[in-house]
Amino acid sequence: MPLTTMLWLLYVYGFWRIGDPFPLLSASKGIFTIEQAVSRIGVVGVTVMAILSGFGAVNYPYTSMAYFIRSVSQTDILTVERRLMLTMDMMVLKKKRIAIDRRRTKGTSTKPGIWGMISSVTQRPAGSENIGQLRLEISALEEMSRQLFLEVHSLKNMQERQRWSMTLQGKYFNVLGYFFSLYCMWKILICTINIVFDRVGKKDPVTRGLEIAVHWCGFEMDIAFWSQHVSFFLVGCIAVTSIRGLLLTLTKFFYKISSSKSSNIIVLVLAQIMGMYFCSSVLLMRMNMPAEYRVIITQILGGLHFNFYHRWFDVIFLVSALSTIFVLYMLHRPPIADDSQ
Repeated sequence: MPLTTMLWLLYVYGFWRIGDPFPLLSASKGIFTIEQAVSRIGVVGVTVMAILSGFGAVNYPYTSMAYFIRSVSQTDILTVERRLMLTMDMMVLKKKRIAIDRRRTKGTSTKPGIWGMISSVTQRPAGSENIGQLRLEISALEEMSRQLFLEVHSLKNMQERQRWSMTLQGKYFNVLGYFFSLYCMWKILICTINIVFDRVGKKDPVTRGLEIAVHWCGFEMDIAFWSQHVSFFLVGCIAVTSIRGLLLTLTKFFYKISSSKSSNIIVLVLAQIMGMYFCSSVLLMRMNMPAEYRVIITQILGGLHFNFYHRWFDVIFLVSALSTIFVLYMLHRPPIADDSQ
């Protein structure tokens, strides 16, 4: 009980100290206000949202577009499988040699008398193996077999992706991949502009899009009416898809680290992250609402510096997207040819 209380107090202290480096609140707000808690929850939640958004904006086109699928033939898979089987045969042969040598040594050590004991220590039987060297070779072969197995698994996955890309569903996701790749480039550009020029949007995207359509395309429509309904539909879609994406990502992560002892801790951590994520979604979706509804959130949480959260999201999104691009490039870049050979 004392340890639990100490850890809980340490968590509360760390949670409170999160807000110190950031300009979260107006100076007029006191300590015991809802803005104090929401402002700190928003920092963690917006950070999680930005990291997942940046990773997803890059990873989705990479995994769904046929352009990034490497061509793999059945011959390539058979070649690696043949190397794997050859490595396994060599490993079995060396283990067999160790077993035979142990059996021979055991038979020699059973000689009676003092001379048998001395000879078993000082002399090695003719034809005996260097056990230490064989064990080192077996260890190297085991590591090579693991790498070859992973390579075979990767090639088969790539071949399966090739077959999937030829189906109707694969072609549909390929088109979506091109769309999201354009969205990723546009979002990176907009985030860079927002960071450099310290800019925050004043109008929601739906209203701006309808105004552009009316001005350039000559459409006649009630912008206020349609922007209200389309904005709420868009907010609903964003809420459902973002929370679904978060749950899928966290489920995959917790599935890998879960055990019979950590299940309760995982449930508590998931509940904490979901609460922070939902509060942060409210802060960020405020800009997707029409101005008259945006005022309601501003009145409830008027002490928060909303512009800070949008700027923080842009910074973390940009870092996450660029880091994902760099990691994917380093993992899958073609090998450099050696000119000296």
